[in-house]
Amino acid sequence: MLTRREFLKLCTAAGLSLPLSSILLDELVKAQVVKPERPPVIWFQASTCTGNTLSFANTVNPYLSNVLLDIIDLKYHPNLTNSYGNQALQTLEQAAEKKDFILVVEGAIPTKDGGIYGASGERNGQPWKIVDAVRYLAERAKYVVAVGVCAVSGGPFAAHPNPTGCKGVYEVIDQPVVNCPGCPCHPDWFVGTLAHILLYKDLPKLDSFNRPVMFYGRLIHDLCDRRSYFENGIFAEYPGDFGCMYKVGCKGPITYADCPVRKWNEYVNWPVEDNSPCIGCANPGFPDASAPFFEHLPSIRLPNITVNANTIGLASGVITAGAIGVHFVGSRLKGRPLGGTIRTPDKHDTGEREVKPKKDKGDK
Repeated sequence: MLTRREFLKLCTAAGLSLPLSSILLDELVKAQVVKPERPPVIWFQASTCTGNTLSFANTVNPYLSNVLLDIIDLKYHPNLTNSYGNQALQTLEQAAEKKDFILVVEGAIPTKDGGIYGASGERNGQPWKIVDAVRYLAERAKYVVAVGVCAVSGGPFAAHPNPTGCKGVYEVIDQPVVNCPGCPCHPDWFVGTLAHILLYKDLPKLDSFNRPVMFYGRLIHDLCDRRSYFENGIFAEYPGDFGCMYKVGCKGPITYADCPVRKWNEYVNWPVEDNSPCIGCANPGFPDASAPFFEHLPSIRLPNITVNANTIGLASGVITAGAIGVHFVGSRLKGRPLGGTIRTPDKHDTGEREVKPKKDKGDK
């Protein structure tokens, strides 16, 4: 089996050669050989556009068929299950009774007025509110993974004025939650997190937002192949123009993700490479915290001409930690309240801390 160090290298090197390659699939299959049953997974959808399901369906290393047939036992997914209505909910409840499953939540959780604005079918003759369903499942799950920014912090569903009171999963349950944000979440970010749990029976190292450090441990700005343009003052003047996209709203300096090296659509491209700014969709508080998308961050001051690379680089490093907070304040002053309570990551925070899974009462 791969050591944790080897696994981390494989995941962080993804996009450079063989992203989450067949090596990972082989190791996962080997890990399940000693266990008669594949680990059960329940995928629950809250308020969502289903974008993260579609993103997951496009995983290529390993392919979706490999994940479903060789690695996990998907007990419930509203879009992939053969049953519907009461039969589907019965399948969901039966799977939850065993209390050994991984719960994946996609979508924001409506909470206003007791959560009456979102339900997942009926239970005991009454609408089964999404917030109640998530709490019921989370209490019985061994691990909880929030996939996509909506599940992490509310996303577009929690954007101003947030009429249904949508929140992230971690805000409505008491169990530890592994957060895999993105709009949508890159399939590698989710599959790699799932793979770590299955291989090592433990959670990966997480940052202060409970995001896996192996995928969300570095700023997009630091990984971007246009960083040199930023340092030399070569900026695009409008979306679609070539150059550093900072002045047209790029949120790379405050966004932790590995998009520049991993890329999207089977590792073909990513927004900046296509001359469009990063909109910070992996940030808690998205989209309000990133709006307006095409307006540069207010706390960074840039020269009007090309200057020494070290000068700009140093300045950008100093203000990065506070940029999110300042931008949040700016959003509020312009009438764009944020969709929830947000903790701003510290620039010097290593982000590595250990979160233990909940044990069953019979475990010792």
